[in-house]
Amino acid sequence: MKILIGCEESQVLCSTFRKANYEAYSCDILSTRGNPLWHYKADIMTIIPKESWTLIILHPDCTALALSGNKWYGKNCPKHKERLASIKWTLALWEMAKQYSKAVALENPQSVIFNYLYNVQYIQPYQFGHTENKMTGFALYNLPRLIPTNVVAGYNNNVHNMGPNKNRKRDRSITYQGIADAIVCQWGNHIKKL
Repeated sequence: MKILIGCEESQVLCSTFRKANYEAYSCDILSTRGNPLWHYKADIMTIIPKESWTLIILHPDCTALALSGNKWYGKNCPKHKERLASIKWTLALWEMAKQYSKAVALENPQSVIFNYLYNVQYIQPYQFGHTENKMTGFALYNLPRLIPTNVVAGYNNNVHNMGPNKNRKRDRSITYQGIADAIVCQWGNHIKKL
């Protein structure tokens, strides 16, 4: 079984799969902060067709897609063409992934992309043991919805209130370890049956 984590340079999810004895690779146009032996530094569209994957999890850039950017990327706004191009690219990525894998998930925050996809589930880090409020959506193809593993009563908005810095975008996009653990356990068990 081969697993591809697309648009992930942190390798949080990739390394969690590897620790559970899966053959998992990350792919991003950026170098990884993890183990480069398990990372493709390349355009995800060039890597997907090279293999037959058991599971592909995609984290496409949300800058133009996120609802929080409507002020700049919404209809009649200065960067709306960038949003339309991002939607087109992300939908092409989704369709390609489904051609080369038995199971696919596409992750984004609250996003316009989910208007074009089906079987979308929203989760929160505080459902998986973290004290953070950051709604995240997953479009699912041949995968079950994630079941919360550790609901935390009190949570905060640190991600939303993160101040400007050179790593802000990168740091806001990292997968929470509790969510990564749930994905590996729940989806890992599912793909073994495919």
